[in-house]
Amino acid sequence: MEMQPILSLKNVVKNYGDFTAVRGIDLDITEGEFFTIVGPSGSGKSTMIRMLVGMEDVSSGEIKLRNNRIDQTPANLRPTCMVFQSLALFPHMSVGQNIEFPLKLRKENPANRKQRALELLDLLRLPASYYNKRISQCSGGEKQRVALARALAFDPEILFFDEPLSALDYRLRKTLDKELKDLHDRTGKTFVYITHSLEEAMVMSDRIAIMKEGEFEQIATADEIYGKPVSRFVAEFMGEVNLFSVEGTKSEGLQGNGIEIHVNGNATELGVSLKKGEKAALMVRPEYVRFLQSTETSDFVVRGILQAEFALGSRIQYEVTISTGKTLTVEKLREDRFSGEIGSDVTLGFDTHHVHLIRGE
Repeated sequence: MEMQPILSLKNVVKNYGDFTAVRGIDLDITEGEFFTIVGPSGSGKSTMIRMLVGMEDVSSGEIKLRNNRIDQTPANLRPTCMVFQSLALFPHMSVGQNIEFPLKLRKENPANRKQRALELLDLLRLPASYYNKRISQCSGGEKQRVALARALAFDPEILFFDEPLSALDYRLRKTLDKELKDLHDRTGKTFVYITHSLEEAMVMSDRIAIMKEGEFEQIATADEIYGKPVSRFVAEFMGEVNLFSVEGTKSEGLQGNGIEIHVNGNATELGVSLKKGEKAALMVRPEYVRFLQSTETSDFVVRGILQAEFALGSRIQYEVTISTGKTLTVEKLREDRFSGEIGSDVTLGFDTHHVHLIRGE
């Protein structure tokens, strides 16, 4: 039997006067899912999560939690909780008092409150001795953990996160995003996460929604969005990419013959259906492009001039300009570093099983 979604949005719209920030969103999130919304500034992702927690009213549409409408329910009466970028901890309170705050609002007795706070400190891998520590004495990572413990003290149906790691340094973010994923696995809670960081989204999420101009451009797993984006926008948003404008040259009809793709003057047949004259974009990620020696062959061959080399830790990235003036990106592991000189002529190759055709371009 198909499971009912824990959270369901039907044609949700948010208007600010004549400006539409969110445009008719439909979305189902399953219980226990780690769902992340990613998009550039102004795409509508923060507006979306503020509607989900009740900080913004819905202009039209419905939001349902376990099939019950909550879009008209005040934020403080919804069984959800938000973890903010600012964390919103009480600086005059101790760590324990911050964690216990929601339990105090519910008039739980002090002994039960303290027991639950100590359980949550353990869950967030903070020592029990932190119970009496002042918030002002905590590091950025420790404050983040305290904010998470306080959110879990609410025992919410869903935890919402609005870019909670963005104010932290890079190394701490990398540690905490893995801890968040581990926390999600251990609690079994439903997490809905907003971020502008693609790396965070790919590390943590079960599914990712890419948002553009108030709409979801694509919703899928990280692997599917990275390997099979539905548009140039998604392809480029998900990291470095090489895109070629292509056009079908064969009439549709003969099964198995596919289409003929022209890249830099070379024709290669792909086993996909594309009408004659129909335009598309051929995508290949930089890690699938290789430097060819004179004896090597490839489905696609492109010649150009090596313009630059960039060291990116364990990876090396190269820029090659081809005859059309287009710059291609090649990526190799450091141990496979290319020995060619900057300014030299090079031949690049990539194969049909590593390309993806983006239609409607």
